Amino acid sequence: MATQADITAMRRAVALAARGLGSTSPNPVVGCVITDADGETVGEGYHQRAGGPHAEIHALRAAGDRARGGTAYVTLEPCNHTGRTGPCAQALIEAGIARVHYAVGDPNPQATGGADTLRAAGTEVAQGLLEAEAETGNLAWLTAVRTGRPFVRWKYAATLDGRIAAADGTSRWISSAESRADVHRLRAEADAVLVGGGTLRADDPHLAVRGIEGVTQPLRVALDTHATLLPTARLLDDTAPTLLVVGEDADTRHLPGVDILRLPLHDGRIGVHDLLTQLYARGVRSVLLEGGPTLAGAFLEGGAVDQVVGYLAPVLLGSGPQALGDAGIGTLAHALRLDITETTRIGPDLRVTATVPTAEAAAFTTSSPVTPKGA
Repeated sequence: MATQADITAMRRAVALAARGLGSTSPNPVVGCVITDADGETVGEGYHQRAGGPHAEIHALRAAGDRARGGTAYVTLEPCNHTGRTGPCAQALIEAGIARVHYAVGDPNPQATGGADTLRAAGTEVAQGLLEAEAETGNLAWLTAVRTGRPFVRWKYAATLDGRIAAADGTSRWISSAESRADVHRLRAEADAVLVGGGTLRADDPHLAVRGIEGVTQPLRVALDTHATLLPTARLLDDTAPTLLVVGEDADTRHLPGVDILRLPLHDGRIGVHDLLTQLYARGVRSVLLEGGPTLAGAFLEGGAVDQVVGYLAPVLLGSGPQALGDAGIGTLAHALRLDITETTRIGPDLRVTATVPTAEAAAFTTSSPVTPKGA
């Protein structure tokens, strides 16, 4: 049975893992704490970037000889394969670690098996300590590995009556400066930020992360079926990489040097899952969906939204566009029911975070979910 000392050490490992959010893709975020034979913390580490040492290696280097006979607390099962780095399970064995607690089993078939390797070498192994906390911290990567597509987080800001703009189209600013700063944190954690053609035309968004030092800028992805984007668009600057997604026959001669992804159209639309498949192949494991209500509705109807983050401002408008467009829901019996995981005050606003249960999302998956026409 885990002791309070075990719980404290693993909770510290979960906190360490969070430091890698936004910089480890396509790898997971992982934290590790090592205590010596007397239970004193002697090493800590987290996976800092893809291709670099894993969390266990950082912690073992910090611990040195004091790791022998000690315990390792790791948020994810130690890997069992050799890629750009060696297997962490073997490194723990060679360091003389006597006991390993890990929170979440590794679902990646190429890396799993570390626990078995450790046990075969005589190391005591236990799984499941603070599993739910570690799952939450690594939600994007775990979802991507399990589904074979990027994790999708839909973000929106709205009034208390669900409006994202006034009747005349004005929308700056419904949410507070504090909420807008928090959105940059979400961008910093994502591999890609995605908008549709309507948002491109209406807002000329920049989509890069601001106000966070040392951030790895996410890929800016714009769905523009007919390539109507102007060469002067703000997201075509060199602040962050940009990918323009167009129909396979779109004329892009006016956009020399722009990274273009051509996809087939279904009834004049770009397929949601076609797009996500291509992004996954490019190493994208998490997407922040910042498009308008029509695009959000298409992703929801296609069962391609895993988490919703809504910033609700203490404002009433009474008219104007709503946060969510048509998502294929015709009756209350078919409503998409979410699980609220967090409610937090952000300045004067309320941030609500909710996840889409797997069974609910599956019910919304259609044979050919697509983005809106003209996107």
